[in-house]
Amino acid sequence: MARLQNKLTNAAVKAAAPGKHSDGAGLWLYKREDGGAQWVLRYTIYSKRHEMGLGRFPDITLREAREEADKWRAVVRGGKDAIKERDRQRAVAQRNQNILADVARDAFESRKAELKGDGKAGRWFSPLELHVLPKLGKMPVSEIDQRDIRDTLAPIWHDKADTARKAMNRLSIVMRHAAALGLEVDLQATEKAKALLGKQRHKPQNIPAMAWQDVPTFYQSLNGGTISELALRLLILTAVRSFPLRHLQLDQIEGDIWTIPAEAMKGRRDATTDFRVPLSRKAQEVIAEATPFARDGFLFPGVRKGVISDATMSRFMERRGLVERPHGFRSSFRDWVAETTKTPWDVAETALGHTVGGSVERAYRRTDFLEQRRTLMERWAAKCSANASDNVMQLGG
Repeated sequence: MARLQNKLTNAAVKAAAPGKHSDGAGLWLYKREDGGAQWVLRYTIYSKRHEMGLGRFPDITLREAREEADKWRAVVRGGKDAIKERDRQRAVAQRNQNILADVARDAFESRKAELKGDGKAGRWFSPLELHVLPKLGKMPVSEIDQRDIRDTLAPIWHDKADTARKAMNRLSIVMRHAAALGLEVDLQATEKAKALLGKQRHKPQNIPAMAWQDVPTFYQSLNGGTISELALRLLILTAVRSFPLRHLQLDQIEGDIWTIPAEAMKGRRDATTDFRVPLSRKAQEVIAEATPFARDGFLFPGVRKGVISDATMSRFMERRGLVERPHGFRSSFRDWVAETTKTPWDVAETALGHTVGGSVERAYRRTDFLEQRRTLMERWAAKCSANASDNVMQLGG
C-alpha cells in the first residue's frame, strides 16, 4: 500500500480540473467534464486491483473521504476484500431494518396452516395487533430488547394477565421467526422481559357455568327457532366447544355420528386424530331443524358471511339476563355426569374431547368409548328435554 501523503487540499479539490487527482495511498478524486466528482479508493488484494467508490463530492468532503479510506484500508490489511465486506455489512443492515409489524405478519402467515380456521377464528394475531404492534410495530426487530417489551406489556401484565401472557407468547414466536429469517435478534428478550415484569398477580377466573339442575329449564326455553337458539341447543346436547360447533359442516355428519376434524379440536395432543361425537335423537332433531338455514355447507352461518361468532351466543344469553357463558355448559354436563351417574372417568373425559392417558397408554388403547358415550349423551338429552327424575346409572366398560 502506498504511503499516505494527503496531497490534496479543500481548495484544490474544489478547483480541480476534469481528470483523476490522487490524494495518496490509493485515494483518488475523479472529476468529470460536467463538474461532478467521485471519491475512489484503489486497493489490491489477492493480486487483483479494485476500485471502490466512496461517494460523491461535495456530499463527501475531503476529510470524510480520508476517514472512509482509512477504514477500508484496515479491512484490506485484515485480508478481506473491502467491496465484498461493505456489501456484506449493507446486507446485514438491510435485513435488520425489518420492522416488527412486517415480521409478525410473516410469522402469522407461516403458522396459519396449523391454526384453527387459518388462525382467523382463533384470533392468534389479536394480542399482538392490539397490545404490541401499536407501540413496537415500527421498530426494527433487531433493536427490540427486554426493556421495550416490559414497557409495552406492563400496563396489562397484572390487570389482563391472560391477554398479556398470550401477547408475550406470540412475540416470542415472532422473535424466533425473525432469527430463522437470518435477522439478528435477542431470542431471550421475552424471558428477560418476564423477569423484569415479575410474577403476575392476577388470579384466573373460571368461565361462569350454569348449574346442571338449571340447564333443562334454559334448554327448553330455546324454542324461538333462531340460529342462535338452535346452536345453543346443540351446544348443550353435545357438550362440545364453541369453535367446532359454529363451524359444523353438513358433510361432517353421517347418521348419528358427527366427526370433528382433528385441527378443530383444541388441546388434543393427538392432533392427527378426528373426534367422533355421538348424536342423540334430540341432537339429530336440532340438526334437522337447523338444516334449512345452512349456507355454503355450514349449519350455523353468520348474518352476512362465514359462521356465527362465539359472541352471538354469549350476547343472546346476556339479553336473557344471564352471567353464564356458552362454554360453561361443558362444566354443567361434567358436573351432571359426576353427581348423577357412575360413568368411568376416562369415558366422561373423552365425552368432553379431552385427551386421556399418556402417549404409551393411548398407543395401546384404541377405543374412543363411542357406545358408552352414545348411551351417556342420550341420557343427557333426556335430562335436558324433560324434568323427569334423574336416576343414577352405571355405564359398562
